[in-house]
Amino acid sequence: MRILLVKTSSLGDVIHNLPVASDLRRHFPQASIDWCVEESFAAIPRLHPAVDRIIPVAVRRWRKHLWQGATWREMAAFQRAIRERTYDAILDTQGLTKSALLASRAHGPLAGYAADSAREPLAARFYDRHFSVDKNLHAVLRNRLLGAAAFGYGVDNAVDYGITAPALALDWLSGTHKNVPYVVLLTATSRDDKLWPESHWIALGEQLAQLGLCAVLPAGNPVERERAARLAAALPNALAAPPMRIDALATLLAGARAVVGVDTGLTHLAVALKVPTVALYTATEPGLTGVYGTGFHRNLGGKGQCPTAAAVLEEIAQAMKPESL
Repeated sequence: MRILLVKTSSLGDVIHNLPVASDLRRHFPQASIDWCVEESFAAIPRLHPAVDRIIPVAVRRWRKHLWQGATWREMAAFQRAIRERTYDAILDTQGLTKSALLASRAHGPLAGYAADSAREPLAARFYDRHFSVDKNLHAVLRNRLLGAAAFGYGVDNAVDYGITAPALALDWLSGTHKNVPYVVLLTATSRDDKLWPESHWIALGEQLAQLGLCAVLPAGNPVERERAARLAAALPNALAAPPMRIDALATLLAGARAVVGVDTGLTHLAVALKVPTVALYTATEPGLTGVYGTGFHRNLGGKGQCPTAAAVLEEIAQAMKPESL
């Protein structure tokens, strides 16, 4: 059986779709599973051993350069790649018109959410088979239930993201930080209203240092790296990480004693890797898209709320108790 999964973005959404690949592998161990995903997030499904082939797409980048010849050549190459194989089943768990259009380029019967369940009801017009899934369920469970309905199996086991971090050398974690237990602080997110106050990060970092833990602060763009450097400079035994690829970030997260992160995809990645994780919400409600897994994880805060450093530290202390690990 050949199966194509279509979940293109964003980082958190792609991570939330990993359990579908795990479920499919469990029920169809001989199946060949491909995944269509935005190029910037392709490293995530590559971590899953059930995924055989990645078909990258670059809709976000193409939109910015639509009238360039190179863009049209890449679009043609994508169409060739997605039509290279004939699939026994294609599953779009994104539920957007964009994802449905991409999925419809492939050869094979296409399944997805019914109009009453899709994020964009128009997407359902492109599907050969439609399934209604309660919108009030967590995104991970919705993906799994859609897969179960499309392929005819039940969802009666614990969620399994199915990934492990690669064994990459992080040479910059050396010197005074080598072999020191660390906590990763994910301070960056896509919107300013999702940020946690810097004073709270400093208060938390100081308490972590008293516990003998090093704080490691990854960051992406220049603004995020400036914030990480500023916070690291204000904390004892802290380290601002250099720019890193997603696979290296997975390695960093997997080696942490715990992770504290704002509403960002990397916080979900930590939970997928079964690292004790505390997620902080200040502008959104975590009910349907908060961190979700089988290891120790906590969602703190919500829309218009701001968790305290003391509350976070209490959860970290709980996470690092032997019975919680």
